[in-house]
Amino acid sequence: MIDVRSLDRGNLERAYGLDSQRLLPWPELNAPFEGAWCVLRPQTTSTAHSHHEYEIFIALSGVATLVVDGVRHPFAAGDVVRLPPGSTHCVTNEGDSDFEYYGVWWDTEMSARFTARHEAGVS
Repeated sequence: MIDVRSLDRGNLERAYGLDSQRLLPWPELNAPFEGAWCVLRPQTTSTAHSHHEYEIFIALSGVATLVVDGVRHPFAAGDVVRLPPGSTHCVTNEGDSDFEYYGVWWDTEMSARFTARHEAGVS
């Protein structure tokens, strides 16, 4: 059996200067990562931050600029970006429509918890 979790655009939560829906908590999902659907509104910039996790962004719609450690990079639908741990990053939407992307992050602790659950037979 599969589980489908639908995006609830009417109830996106504000975090890091954008609107998002977290992947977790989702009790049925035993995964070594976390993630969120992110919507960056026109003429806005997400909150610049860094962290110890590994992270990728998958651009889904629109055009934006990804700023990593002060360097600007074009970021458009279809692009996938790898952000190294410790890099300071934010996304700027200078356009007139929403920019949407999916962020996925993980670290060794998440991987260890996944491995323990998997070895215990938790699906």
